[in-house]
Amino acid sequence: MAEETFRTETKGMERYPGLTAFLEGWGIFRQSLLGKIGLVLLIMFALMALCSYIPPLIDPMYNPMTGVDPVITCSTGPSRAHWLGTDFMGRDILSQLLAGARVAFMVGVSAAFMSIVLGTAIGMTAGYMGRFMDTFLMRLADMIMVMPTLLVVLILAAVFGQLNIWTIVLIIALFRWPGVSRIIRGQTLSLKQRPFIEAAKVAGASHVRIIFRHIMPNVLPLAFLFMTFRVTSAIIIEAALAFLGFGDPGTVSWGMMLQWVWKTGHMFKAPYWLLPPGICISLITLSFYMLGRAMDEVLDPRLRKEDQTD
Repeated sequence: MAEETFRTETKGMERYPGLTAFLEGWGIFRQSLLGKIGLVLLIMFALMALCSYIPPLIDPMYNPMTGVDPVITCSTGPSRAHWLGTDFMGRDILSQLLAGARVAFMVGVSAAFMSIVLGTAIGMTAGYMGRFMDTFLMRLADMIMVMPTLLVVLILAAVFGQLNIWTIVLIIALFRWPGVSRIIRGQTLSLKQRPFIEAAKVAGASHVRIIFRHIMPNVLPLAFLFMTFRVTSAIIIEAALAFLGFGDPGTVSWGMMLQWVWKTGHMFKAPYWLLPPGICISLITLSFYMLGRAMDEVLDPRLRKEDQTD
């Protein structure tokens, strides 16, 4: 039934193989319950990130960093003016939660994208350019892979002081590419033996053209799959850094909210302040994980066969 629906939707699109492949993948994705739940959660957090610009425009009191309710000087529970309550300074918790969604997207997507670009480029180069380059790049990847990212960032923060949010993003990206590079390298080694690569060499195509024109389109779907998982790790690392006091003090993130709860002694006194950022961190990482699982089924037919058998 699904195959008949796909043929109907793609009828007349044979001349557009890229669009046809996308529609086929989307048809498989729509059948995944995990994928649909993850997509709904992701859309919800995207709307939260967009709505983060609205409260400060309504009233400066709702600015997540500098806005303070003039009649409140301590943490209070939910009210008509503050739906999730206020923190220890009288700042609106809902505004901070919305701003944290924007920071989570910025950190997660930016760090994941940079690490995937770097890992894909290095993996393709190592797999295609011969044994010497392969050995050099993979040993470099091994050395970086064994370094604990969070510990290294903590040491850098202790040495150079507070790190701004973009420095944290860059450090996360520089330490998260080795795993991706090894997967892309293996895929490149397999593709390099295919007949169409040999045909491109016989036709006189340069190494750069072969890598970018013939190999890269075949490894990009796999790279995108790994990007969904790298987003979750980047968000968790940033939240952990902020909670430990090494985050960007000029940025309101969910980890920073948890640090404020802890430092002010409200950890067990103000559940309206503690629970929202913790739940949001869990749900946004879960949404990207679900998307990654659904994308895995799209890219790997064996998983679909196992699901049908079960």
